[in-house]
Amino acid sequence: MHKESVSFAVRNAAGKVVMECVIETKASMILQFIDGLRRDVHVTFEEGTSAARLYDLLKPHVTRVVVCDPHRNVLLLEGNQNDRVDARKLSDLLRNNQLRAVYHGDHGLRTLKELVRSYTGEGHLSQWGYSLQR
Repeated sequence: MHKESVSFAVRNAAGKVVMECVIETKASMILQFIDGLRRDVHVTFEEGTSAARLYDLLKPHVTRVVVCDPHRNVLLLEGNQNDRVDARKLSDLLRNNQLRAVYHGDHGLRTLKELVRSYTGEGHLSQWGYSLQR
């Protein structure tokens, strides 16, 4: 996943790549793509600066999300390296249960959003924000 785009490789139950695409890195575009798959969807991506946000976005829409450690995926270090090839390799590792997950709980940004929503007045929110800065 990059700032501008994300690469997908979709495999069927037999392991055959049935679709590959690159889409814009926008929440609405990613969810539209995922929702169009219509079956039990298992997703993986490597740990990075956007991993927690992407995990929180996808978790309610898929069967399983695995955020993996890029340093432990030896297969990704071999051969040609580009986003399309990496997406294929990651999908194969996920299908064969060969990824080592990095923990991402369900609390992430959703908890913070819920806390912010619980404050009804702007004064409360600015006081709360100020107390966090100390």
